[in-house]
Amino acid sequence: ANEVMLLDFWPSPFGMRVRIALAEKGIDYESREENLNDKSPLLLKINPVHKQIPVLIHNGKPVCESLIIVQYIDEIWKDKSPLLLPSDPNKRAHARFWADYVDKKIYSIGRKALMSTGEVQEAAKKELIECFKLL
Repeated sequence: ANEVMLLDFWPSPFGMRVRIALAEKGIDYESREENLNDKSPLLLKINPVHKQIPVLIHNGKPVCESLIIVQYIDEIWKDKSPLLLPSDPNKRAHARFWADYVDKKIYSIGRKALMSTGEVQEAAKKELIECFKLL
């Protein structure tokens, strides 16, 4: 059996990354929406370190962290097109670099731009624009 479940929260950009990967590969899966203010016992059990979404559960085994999940999907369903990451190791490393950049830089600055006000928000917006230019 190929049982696939995704613990997720619909507005999560990290969850979206996994949903896109599953869709690109044509993988059917059960989606379970998590309440991040009241995390389910299942989430706490299968991701006891970070206690965060997304978590892919494949045949009862959890895979955590969106970039790791995307790599896992690409490896497990390598027979299904398209490849999500380049097959060339150098190009694959570059793809991972930019995904990490988005996670660490753009996500945090974007959050600051959305959640703050005044001068802090304006500075965050300018920094975010510079990050997009670089990207």
